[in-house]
Amino acid sequence: MPKVKRGRKPPPEGWDLIEPTLEDLTRQMRDAENESHEGKRKAETSWPIFRIHHQRSRYIYEMYYKRKAISKELYDYCVKMGHADENLIAKWRKTGK
Repeated sequence: MPKVKRGRKPPPEGWDLIEPTLEDLTRQMRDAENESHEGKRKAETSWPIFRIHHQRSRYIYEMYYKRKAISKELYDYCVKMGHADENLIAKWRKTGK
């Protein structure tokens, strides 16, 4: 998760609600990236990273679309700052085939 640049423009209203969870997921991501890769296949080393990335995007998706706990402005801010994957969220919004 990229650092929030607080010098320019403050985050939108409601940032305090989701910031602790995003910081926790960032810490987990850092731990997964620094984890030992000994005894694992090449593909297995990236699985925890993808899982945490997916979890972070899913959290923001559910907060905006399911629970309606955050504003559109905060959702756009999270996507713009790289806290959520816009393409992954668009895939979840599509109806099943």
